[in-house]
Amino acid sequence: MKPLRWLWLALLSTLIFAGCSTSSAPNNKTASAGKYAGKKFIPAKKGGGYYLDDGPGDLVPANLDSIPDAIPVDEPNHRWANRPYAALGVNYTPDTSNKPYQASGTASWYGKKFHGKRTSSGEAYDMFAMTGAHPTLPIPSFVRVTNKRNGKTVVVRINDRGPFHKGRLIDLSYAAAYKLGYVDTGSASVSVERVWPDDRVNSTTRLAANDLPKPADARPFASALMPVSRPATIANDTVATTTRKSMDSAGIWLQLGAFGSQANAEAQRTRLQAMINDENQEGDLEIVDRDGLYRVRLGPFVSPARAREVAQALKVQTVVMR
Repeated sequence: MKPLRWLWLALLSTLIFAGCSTSSAPNNKTASAGKYAGKKFIPAKKGGGYYLDDGPGDLVPANLDSIPDAIPVDEPNHRWANRPYAALGVNYTPDTSNKPYQASGTASWYGKKFHGKRTSSGEAYDMFAMTGAHPTLPIPSFVRVTNKRNGKTVVVRINDRGPFHKGRLIDLSYAAAYKLGYVDTGSASVSVERVWPDDRVNSTTRLAANDLPKPADARPFASALMPVSRPATIANDTVATTTRKSMDSAGIWLQLGAFGSQANAEAQRTRLQAMINDENQEGDLEIVDRDGLYRVRLGPFVSPARAREVAQALKVQTVVMR
């Protein structure tokens, strides 16, 4: 009888083990599905594919429509950002020639997740500046981007590399995507064309006197600092050392940046003092605290035309403000 008893016990143990294995299967399935629980993506129908933790941030300037497009200027190719490189297993060779470039594809955008971080050019990314990222166009260079759906057009300065996702042609700043009308969808079908300084006469981005913001609706927004071709300093006796609490100074000013942190604004002013060219341009470089943003500005100037002349001489992307 002992052999029969051991056989019965063996069969019973097998049944119990099989029952445990069957009941644990749903838990294993749940654990496998849970590895994506922390990921947050925009649904595919949105088309952009950007993360939900990216976006415009908590403080968005009220006058994004007034941000002028980048003005093409002659700049030397960046020493390091135009070397061949690899990303996500793909090799890229930037084209540093001056030949024309035209292409169509999908544009996406990036915002607060990268705001303030270094771009491929070494400049800090400013989501409220008219800039873009491209895998192979020269850094820096300028392109005209047109939204094929609504016909809106902007000019941006390429100062970064990317996007590296298959099927995407160019990444634009939040401000550029806003002006093209595809912030909410995340992406858009666009055409991209390289432009040069002598193309400005045909561009919709030329800053005319009637494009200037009026005093009643002048509000803060940020603009990216473009590199100058040679290091320089501004005369020490023209640089303000205090932070104003309001914009009560009359005249025309160049806004060179806007920041949520006073420390960042001070750092920007310090960088500007080292980068402004040696032509001893007139004006005070100061910080103005208004509407929760610290604005770095240079001025005052006697006229918008003079302000634009200084901006062109300094080779900075800026906004002329009253």
